[in-house]
Amino acid sequence: MAETEPPHPVRRRVASYIFNPYTYAITLGLGGGAAFAWAGAPLAWLLGAMTVTTVAAFAGVNVRVHDPFRSLMIIILGVMLGSSFQPELLSQIPGWGLAAILMIIALIGLTAIAYFFLRYVGRYDPVTSYFSSTPGGLNVMVIVGEAAGGDTRTISLTHAVRVLFVVSIIPIYFRFVVGLDVPAQPANAISILGFNAIEGLILIACGAVGFPLAKLLRFPAPALLGPTLLSAGAHLSGISHVPPPAELIAVAQVVIGAAIGSRFAGITIREVWKTALYAAGVAILMIGVAAILAPLGAEIVTVSAAAMFLALVPGGLTEMSLIALSMGIDTAFVSTMHILRIVFIIAVAPLAYQMGRGVIDKKR
Repeated sequence: MAETEPPHPVRRRVASYIFNPYTYAITLGLGGGAAFAWAGAPLAWLLGAMTVTTVAAFAGVNVRVHDPFRSLMIIILGVMLGSSFQPELLSQIPGWGLAAILMIIALIGLTAIAYFFLRYVGRYDPVTSYFSSTPGGLNVMVIVGEAAGGDTRTISLTHAVRVLFVVSIIPIYFRFVVGLDVPAQPANAISILGFNAIEGLILIACGAVGFPLAKLLRFPAPALLGPTLLSAGAHLSGISHVPPPAELIAVAQVVIGAAIGSRFAGITIREVWKTALYAAGVAILMIGVAAILAPLGAEIVTVSAAAMFLALVPGGLTEMSLIALSMGIDTAFVSTMHILRIVFIIAVAPLAYQMGRGVIDKKR
């Protein structure tokens, strides 16, 4: 008996699951990550996914990462970041206060440099220059900047391109300038198949409870911060000991990389090339200053220069934490510094604008 053809509504539904922006983004991300991994590129799954989806977005492909799926990956990343807080770190954590002070001083300097670059080289208006220069809290900076009269599109694009360039340049910098091997996965990663079931349930609980709890308490970046804190507590107390699973790190790299590229969907190079050029300039300036300050800061704080560099470079919180985790470079220290950076920017940047509004606006 010949098989009956499924009704058209069923075929349309199946097609909607296959041919949609979300599937395009993840499929392209996986393909890009696999190609970069095959070629032996540093941070292959992250850079490959980001590069291919960015190119596809500028080529007119409608790519998008589903927000709940991205949030799930960030929750998983938070749990994985927490696993880097091992008991032996307890003696080092008090010394991170000095590192946080150095990071904040550097952050203020980087923001000032970026502001003057965008204001006098890019010719942005003062408000747009200011909120495009504050490296952190993209959504908050866009909202507050818009309320203050800034150009929302320019602010959001500047931050998006800055993150894109920082994430792209860091692995290249480490491999070809510093001469440090940049693996696709951290050396201590194990297969998820080797996970202890009880410890796996503990980590799942950290994610399931941490995110809603952090959201209830109105923490910044609750999907990352809540699971990170609970997982860190579980590992510092010795309840859990497992390192992050290799498969989940690879999947997180693909999703985060595809999410970066998807920010440029619906935009053409012709529309944004000037903004992208100035944003790239900001990223290069920030990386250059961080590279100069990192060895000095490392001597003061007694961490590795590579860790200090990753702590000072203001990429995205999620992206920088994932890079530190993937490279196995003092993940707990780096992620803590970037969490503090975001908290500082969100708390201080809008207030600083209000306090200095007369100075910032006088040339408008």
